[in-house]
Amino acid sequence: MNEYIKLLKSEPVLRRLSTIQLIAYFGAWFSNVAIYTLLIDMKVDASVIAFTAMLHFLAGVIQAPFSGSIIDSVRPKKLMLILISVEIFATFLLIFVSELSDLWFLYTLIFIKMAAASFYFTTEMTLLPKILDGMKLQKANELHSIIWSLSYTLGMAISGFVVYWLGVKIAFILDACMFIIGFFLLFNLDIKVEVIKTGENLLQMMGDTFRYLKKSPHAIHLMIVHAFVGLTAFDALVALMVDKYYASIIATSLALGLLHASRAIGLVVGPIILSGWIDNKRIVYVFIAQALAVWLWAVMMKDFYLSLVASVIVGLFSTTLWSYTYTLLQKNIEEKYYGRIVAYNDMLFLSSAAFTSFMIGFLATDSYSLEIITVLIGIGFVVGGIYFAWVIKSQNIKEI
Repeated sequence: MNEYIKLLKSEPVLRRLSTIQLIAYFGAWFSNVAIYTLLIDMKVDASVIAFTAMLHFLAGVIQAPFSGSIIDSVRPKKLMLILISVEIFATFLLIFVSELSDLWFLYTLIFIKMAAASFYFTTEMTLLPKILDGMKLQKANELHSIIWSLSYTLGMAISGFVVYWLGVKIAFILDACMFIIGFFLLFNLDIKVEVIKTGENLLQMMGDTFRYLKKSPHAIHLMIVHAFVGLTAFDALVALMVDKYYASIIATSLALGLLHASRAIGLVVGPIILSGWIDNKRIVYVFIAQALAVWLWAVMMKDFYLSLVASVIVGLFSTTLWSYTYTLLQKNIEEKYYGRIVAYNDMLFLSSAAFTSFMIGFLATDSYSLEIITVLIGIGFVVGGIYFAWVIKSQNIKEI
């Protein structure tokens, strides 16, 4: 943990960006718990819950082909301020969703909100390798995932109580207020990076990116490896678990908050334990460990308290998988293509997450038990580990 503190002290831009992350992510989880609580209270079926979870990722998939080109040609601060503004308005308007006839409005707002959030995330992850390098970049990515996890832990846990005591609308308003604070912190930040002017329009930049990927197959393989981490898109699964197994013993919002918070504890602790040990060869073992943790979750699922314990274990390996595979990609591509390649990487990752959410709902409505669905997700991580082992042997991948 001291290494992360030293990094923040030595890098003022990263320190401010991390503060904005903490505030914005913390606020975001208020609305996440509120949305799923609202849906369960509306008595919607599994397909609606899964579709809502899928929408959280689908927006990033659709915009990725052009977002990277925009990122590579626009100053990051200006773009990030615009995107936070969109998140503020989309979040605030959620207070007007109250009944089943408003589902179309809920879907629209989620799509817009998550499109802006995904765009902002890609912009920031493109910015980091321009201001940091080597181990500093790896630590910054780990720090980003720890902040996400910490915000997830506190946000989900506190939101469960806020929604339970004050209702979903207050949660949406608090979420919007968090984004407003983040906007002003970013507004006063001086970000000095050069925008590489290519003289190409968006279509030409997209074509250039495909030519680069054709001659750099290792980048494609690293993007596919990172996409396997999208199997950790458990939101729909957790909501269905609460509805099926726990709603009779604990309030919906509290169960959602505690389950997500338990997993997030593992997400925070994981990189602290594994950071100094992990390398290109050992990441295969982390994939396998993630699979075993998910299978353990399947065994313990019916018992709420055992499920909380299993959730912590599931979270232990997810952050390390995400941050290490992301840093590998950043390390193994040319700076000119950062925005575009990172955008396509996020597209694959979000596609994986969206597909996982969809399949959870599809299989649940097709009489597959939640335990079997969880076992299938674990098998996916085994496949990911085998694929990464092949990539390391067949491609020239730099160590971080």
